[in-house]
Amino acid sequence: MKKIALTILAAATTGSLINAAPFLAIGDGAELFVTGTLGIRADDNIFTVEKATSDTIFDINPGLEITFGKDAALKGSLTLVDSFSNYSDNSKLNTNLFTGDFRANFEEGKLKLNFNTGFHEMNQNTPTLSGLTRRDQFVIGTGAEIEVSAITSLGADVKFTHDNFKVTGYADTDELSVPLKMFYKWTEKVDLSFGYTYRSYETTIGSDSTDHFFNVGARGQFTPKLSGKFSAGVNSRKIERDSTKTLPGLDAKFTYALTEKTSLEAGSSYDFGTSPQGVQQKNFSVNGGVIVNLSEQWTVNGGLSLRAVDYYTRVDDFVEGTLGAGYIVNTYVKIAASYTYRNNSSKLAGGDFTQNVFSISTNFRY
Repeated sequence: MKKIALTILAAATTGSLINAAPFLAIGDGAELFVTGTLGIRADDNIFTVEKATSDTIFDINPGLEITFGKDAALKGSLTLVDSFSNYSDNSKLNTNLFTGDFRANFEEGKLKLNFNTGFHEMNQNTPTLSGLTRRDQFVIGTGAEIEVSAITSLGADVKFTHDNFKVTGYADTDELSVPLKMFYKWTEKVDLSFGYTYRSYETTIGSDSTDHFFNVGARGQFTPKLSGKFSAGVNSRKIERDSTKTLPGLDAKFTYALTEKTSLEAGSSYDFGTSPQGVQQKNFSVNGGVIVNLSEQWTVNGGLSLRAVDYYTRVDDFVEGTLGAGYIVNTYVKIAASYTYRNNSSKLAGGDFTQNVFSISTNFRY
């Protein structure tokens, strides 16, 4: 089976090189692309549990993408993907999952607007989900930023997320987040920010909660090589039928251009959370990565992330490291290979696990 899959992958790559077709124009400024991924994963712990089960998974993800508004103030895209995952030894885990996303942006003069919505069928593991847990997620959001004067602007966003789990023991949730910010132009390339974020979280298991995050920060190009944004302040959470809890809030992302071909990325966050089982959390994370453009065709990357999940009664430590390489065959085809290492340390019985995943894929966009 593995030899057959590798043959199919090679044939698909060769076929893409020979039959690469241009996009289809479907209107004034609108274009239709056919997209797809054909890949193989070797996973030594498919359920991310202490007693590991390994398998080889074949992924086929055909899709369509419609873009509009080229060179216009209003731009957007509609992306549709149908994902097929087939397991060699555990065929009962085979899935066919749909993902659809729509995004639009408007920018003219002093006004910026954005809108997005999406529906995602998922069957995945996370640091707080094990056993390939099925859920459907619906997301909708909008935002605006307007220039009030030459040195000030105001921004506001609204995001709503609904998660519907398909297995018992996990909570269906509704999360509403409303960040508000005022920006003050400190220098030509750096804005200072003063913000407040309201967030409500409703769950069918555990307690509902309401968060208030008061913060200050900055965004822009801080030096010729360093750019990014950060917000830091005080975050409080009022838990239904419980006391109010407070912690330092942080959300930061930075990029540093080490050389013309090498860039470094780093980020960190500290925030409240609620597990899919309805348990209150405090989440601290820090991550870093490097991207090297060896040539116009070859790219290599690596990353490391650390996450501490505080459940108030215990702290779980999650580590993830990645190594990857990408090769651009032509305008339409890219080949990617990666290795991912994950480790979770927990005082919860059976909560420890280690996972290694090797993957190779061909991605195309016509």
